[in-house]
Amino acid sequence: MPSPWRQEAGALMALALPMIAGNIAWAGIAATDLLLIGGLGAQAVAAGALAINLFNAFLIFGMGLVTAAAPLIAAERGRRRHSVRDVRRTVHQTLRAALLFVLPAWLLLWQSESILLAMGQQPELAHDAGRLMRGLQWALLPFLGFTTLRNFISALERPVWSLVIMAAGIPFNLLAGWTLIFGHFGFPALGLFGAGIASSLSSCFLFLGLLAVILIDRRFRRYRLLGRFWTPDRERHRAVWALGLPIAITLGFETTVFNASAFLMGLIGRDSLAAHAIAIQIAALLFMVPMGIGQAATVRVGMAHGRGDAAATGRAGWIALLLGTGFALAAAALLVTVPRLLIGAFLDLSDPLNSRTAALAVSFLGIAALFQLVDAAQAIGAGALRGLHDTRAPMIFALLGYWVIGIGIGTLLAFPMGLQGLGIWIGLAAGLGVVAVLLVIRWSRRDALGLTAHLPPRSS
Repeated sequence: MPSPWRQEAGALMALALPMIAGNIAWAGIAATDLLLIGGLGAQAVAAGALAINLFNAFLIFGMGLVTAAAPLIAAERGRRRHSVRDVRRTVHQTLRAALLFVLPAWLLLWQSESILLAMGQQPELAHDAGRLMRGLQWALLPFLGFTTLRNFISALERPVWSLVIMAAGIPFNLLAGWTLIFGHFGFPALGLFGAGIASSLSSCFLFLGLLAVILIDRRFRRYRLLGRFWTPDRERHRAVWALGLPIAITLGFETTVFNASAFLMGLIGRDSLAAHAIAIQIAALLFMVPMGIGQAATVRVGMAHGRGDAAATGRAGWIALLLGTGFALAAAALLVTVPRLLIGAFLDLSDPLNSRTAALAVSFLGIAALFQLVDAAQAIGAGALRGLHDTRAPMIFALLGYWVIGIGIGTLLAFPMGLQGLGIWIGLAAGLGVVAVLLVIRWSRRDALGLTAHLPPRSS
């Protein structure tokens, strides 16, 4: 009979692999956007980087908020394996929280050009970024709806359908972008605005596709997710915000530090900004693996925590950390050995006009190789702690690591000390390292801190 550790490793990977593949598919959709925009030239890539980074600041915050659904549903299933009503109500209240967040976010994103100008960005880049955002911002609500449904089926340990829908979304996004950006099938060439519209259509495709699966598949249909959607449940709505808001702020700190680094790159110059956009896209693609393992850890830890099994809780978290850091070492080796091959997927290396951008991207990937290990550790450590419904301390760690240390060191090295873009990347690595160490220490001391206290049963 397999040992409990081997059984947990198998269960974790059975859940994590589809989630990893789904994350890669999500990154693939973002990569196709950048590839298509690259056909418009380096100016469009730089403007696209500004718009996408600003949009992602709102998107990731919203994703953090709706991430609350996964640990809440997992804990409920740990308490009562076949719970239906509480799971359905959690999904409903998470979707309603997303809607409350999106409405003011849309108002702010409509003013993207003014926001970027206030940040000191070049007027031409800010104008082009604003054009893209006018089409892109409408993707926010359907993508958060899709993310909520994805968390729902993942917490039920059936994440494969989200992978199928996201995989289908890649060619849909590619076709929509190619049609609207460059003007095909009788449509006008809309350029950057067309890229934004294509992304919004793709988000609608993802949401409606997964919703259709949930309404048709008998394993999901019994939850009747469309039933009594507007029934009030203030206690559960507060629980979503209480758990999700710290996650959102944590992810917001993490994402906006990368956004801030992009804006700082824009102050350095177009080549640095374009190289940063490419290097971040490559690093983000590799990050999808530890991110998926962390998402699986949230569910596995949450279920063990819900049924009060401290030993299983520990196994789920430690196995996830071991698997994630193992992958990170392999990813670091890839970044060091073949950086130009990776960069060549986004940039024409034979064009002399791109030589400086390519050289900068290679140097940035060298630093990215160094922080693969700590980036994996912080993602999985945060995921495991979410399974324990511990989200406030990681939020404080993120503020300290990303904004005090990461941006502080990066800005110091980039400007007063003259390292420019390389200094910004060194600062990012330092910030990630601090957050990773703090999260792993907190996970290792979870019993002493009282984080593994059994959750009280939910009233019926």
